[in-house]
Amino acid sequence: MMETKIITTELNEAARLLREGELVAVPTETVYGLAGNGLNEQAVEAIYEVKGRPAVKPLSLMVPDAEAMDRYCEAVPPQAKALAARFWPGPLTIVLKAKELVPAIVRAGGETVGLRCPDHPMTLELLRRAALPFAAPSANPSGEPSPKTAEQVRDYFDGKIAAIVDGGPCGIGRESTILDMSRRPYRVLRQGALAAEDIADALAEGMQIVGVTGGSGSGKTTALRELQKRGALAIDCDAVYHELLETSPALMQEIEESFPGTVEDGVLLRKKLGAAVFQDPAALAQLERITHRHITREVTRRLREHAMAGGRLAALDAIELIASPLAARCDFIIGVLADREIRAARIMARDGIGRDYAMLRIDAQRPDDYFREHCDVILENNEDEATFIQNINKLLEERLHHG
Repeated sequence: MMETKIITTELNEAARLLREGELVAVPTETVYGLAGNGLNEQAVEAIYEVKGRPAVKPLSLMVPDAEAMDRYCEAVPPQAKALAARFWPGPLTIVLKAKELVPAIVRAGGETVGLRCPDHPMTLELLRRAALPFAAPSANPSGEPSPKTAEQVRDYFDGKIAAIVDGGPCGIGRESTILDMSRRPYRVLRQGALAAEDIADALAEGMQIVGVTGGSGSGKTTALRELQKRGALAIDCDAVYHELLETSPALMQEIEESFPGTVEDGVLLRKKLGAAVFQDPAALAQLERITHRHITREVTRRLREHAMAGGRLAALDAIELIASPLAARCDFIIGVLADREIRAARIMARDGIGRDYAMLRIDAQRPDDYFREHCDVILENNEDEATFIQNINKLLEERLHHG
């Protein structure tokens, strides 16, 4: 039986052992890992044997930084590097399509490999000194609790592995979260120390979000259609509000609590609500706070879902976008404007109403100067649709991220 060394400072010794194909337990911010040279089939076989791990279960590779993605993986989506920039070093394992230099035994015969950058200074330094990736599942026999101290590792594997790097107790004591980004939609394969919601939020924050606003009949729908052709998720915030009126008991409850008598059997009594708020600026502001909060929550959910499906672009359409919290989510806001008579003609043709009613709608909305003051870009839509589409796409070519 070999002697298992306890290493506290001699990382060069640990690096030498790993390069020679020996197994060394290493600390991370979650639990201790049982590390071997991830490019050495014999070392990886020894990990499976010592742990009693089924050969059908693949191993992940510990790496020192995000540059390893291009070294060991192919078809790496930019979102993977964005998550690494956000959460590495940290408890996130990212699964990607493996290059052929990653041994089949690591992949358990599959096409993918998980990469993990541990948030522990000793192991990060060891990775740099060894200059190779570590195949490193948790340092426990399969089925036993994952170890949080070097002493627990020694109890499991004393005499069976070459060394244990004693980096003190692990702080989290829970394995990393595993996220499969080798295909879309992205999937959490194992919920660990990093919450799935935090991953989805980070992906959504990394998307480019374009705001589109303007009055009725201005041409916002045409602008959104061109964004959709570029892969954007188009969200009509006003439509979201009307959906929530039908589907959200929480919204109905909050409206009823703030404006008693305006909801009956879960149904909004629009005339009663209108009477309660439209002559009272404070009441109207309260209603807007309620609706904006619920709309923002639902839009955020849809953005997360789109991001987890690999989406990189979204568009938010709302007449009152500028006044809502969602304006802060937009990389830039396009104001689509058109002359009053042109807008009225479009509304009349679209909705089958008369000119006077169309003008009443226009007059009830924000004036053009409001959009000119608050939007990042103004698009005039007073010509034919083909010209407007040409202008939209010119703007999008200039403003959207590429690659």
